[in-house]
Amino acid sequence: MSAQMASDILQKICEAKREEVAAASKRMPLAVMRADAESRVLTRDFVGSLRTKIAAGQAAVIAEIKKASPSKGVIRADFVPADIAQSYAEGDGQISAACLSVLTDRQFFQGQPDYLKQARASCGLPVLRKDFMVDAWQIYESRAMGADCVLLIAACLDDAQMAEMEAIALQLGMAVLVEVHDGPELERALRLKTPLVGINNRNLRTFEVSLQTTLSLLAQVPADRLLVTESGIATREDVATLRDRGVHAFLVGETFMRAPLPGMALAQLFA
Repeated sequence: MSAQMASDILQKICEAKREEVAAASKRMPLAVMRADAESRVLTRDFVGSLRTKIAAGQAAVIAEIKKASPSKGVIRADFVPADIAQSYAEGDGQISAACLSVLTDRQFFQGQPDYLKQARASCGLPVLRKDFMVDAWQIYESRAMGADCVLLIAACLDDAQMAEMEAIALQLGMAVLVEVHDGPELERALRLKTPLVGINNRNLRTFEVSLQTTLSLLAQVPADRLLVTESGIATREDVATLRDRGVHAFLVGETFMRAPLPGMALAQLFA
């Protein structure tokens, strides 16, 4: 894949998402969606779940439920979100997920909101809605569908949009994970209140993945923030390299999605 093609994909997704939200908000006006979101008061403690695992000396794993991706196509044909969520929650009985991440984007990842609802209903773990947020309407939608945390991708949003969406999420009792790819995006993320900063190891221009992205930005992350490393964690050596440097929170998806028992694959990777 050329650098130009890779750099265009995120913008293409965001443009499609804006069109999708425009249509959806006509069917469900903002005031109605907001009322629905505000009526759902019981969120699960996403940040607390991560910190509890770390305090116990374990890796805090946000385990992803993802059927497909634009670059890889269908990753898991036998896709039952409730069963996958239970597998993650159980692990091997000793090592298990701290939280879940569920892809809800339909057009590019073959996801849907029902996957999040099914996953959350089947276990007690807090759930991140993994999607491309481009409008405040989606933050209310996320809480209405049961999300405990939302993802804000710095490359998709300007500072004012991120601040507005974060404020709405926090007001609704949700956590916010801000995803960055480089130093300038990290600086922008650190202006927000959320303690959760996700460093995606995938280069937006080339789509190449390198754990060096996380390692090179480590020194810029204040001690009061919780760094989550994303993408490219595939071996125990990868985990050891990052944990040796003080990184203890991980978002992992594709590696587990290709395994017959995702929870056991998680336990083996983080043993």
